[in-house]
Amino acid sequence: MGEAMTRLHHSRNAAMPRRHDRGFSLLETVIAISLLMIVSLGLLPLGVIATTNTENQGHLMARTTEYAQDKMEQLLALSFGDVTSDTRAFPATETGGTGLAVGGSSDAAAPAANYVDYLDVNGSLLAAVGTTAPANWYYKRVWLVQLVTGSTTLKRISVTAKVKSAVGSSGRIPEATVTSLKTFPF
Repeated sequence: MGEAMTRLHHSRNAAMPRRHDRGFSLLETVIAISLLMIVSLGLLPLGVIATTNTENQGHLMARTTEYAQDKMEQLLALSFGDVTSDTRAFPATETGGTGLAVGGSSDAAAPAANYVDYLDVNGSLLAAVGTTAPANWYYKRVWLVQLVTGSTTLKRISVTAKVKSAVGSSGRIPEATVTSLKTFPF
């Protein structure tokens, strides 16, 4: 009988959970959630920085590059000796501009007259007078046409596109430059 009681005692103990095996207390759960919240709040600024950099160096940089390439294609469509087409309009008009006349600037901060145009936030061309920017511009494109040193049949064309302002208060303002060569008689 003593052996049967011992087995019964052991089987009851096996069926009844021990006090320390029941799980977490409410206090332990609150502490764990508090620690998780503190760590999450510490990582939040990294998400803001990542989003800002993605917008500036991803989206805006891709758009400035695209707009510089668009202007380059428009300029390369002109004939080598064209010095009158106005490429500040799209499609280019036959008079009133500089065409591929040597001149201009590749510095967006110092555009040359007739070698600059402005786009709105959607990439639509805006009317501008000389180098005076319209109020609602978002992208600026400037271009430089040079004769390659020692050649009279080769021009180097550089187009720089720059966005008006970056997203957020830090970081570089996105700017892209593309360069190409144009030969005579093409």
